[in-house]
Amino acid sequence: MRIAEILHRKGSAVSTIRTVDTVDAAVHKLSELHIGALVVMDRWGKLVGVLSERDIIYALDRHGRSLLAQRVEEIMNPDVTTCGPEDRADQVMGLMTVHRVRHLPVLDHGRLMGIVSIGDLVKHRLQEKEQEANVLREMRAP
Repeated sequence: MRIAEILHRKGSAVSTIRTVDTVDAAVHKLSELHIGALVVMDRWGKLVGVLSERDIIYALDRHGRSLLAQRVEEIMNPDVTTCGPEDRADQVMGLMTVHRVRHLPVLDHGRLMGIVSIGDLVKHRLQEKEQEANVLREMRAP
């Protein structure tokens, strides 16, 4: 299955935060939305990073409580791995494994189209396997 199909099923909404926003604001947004990462945008609306729960935990260990007052750009991951809507889900899972990330923004000709998480891809894979099992059961039924 292609990433575009997964986005069609789950929706293409992307939660973003600005580089100049505080880590405190990011923590509240992650908590409020029950998500694990935010796409970081600069003042021109260009994707410049991803901020994940993991980034916050590592930075908290380094900076302590003062972290909450720092700007997102100070702790975000600027080395963003992305995928495209035409990429296959299994290829994207491989990308996530190689780059050790759990969230990938989806870009189409530089435009942000959505975001996929490892959870989205695992859910898709489980549904795919369940569907295959059902087909096999139906074939065996008299």
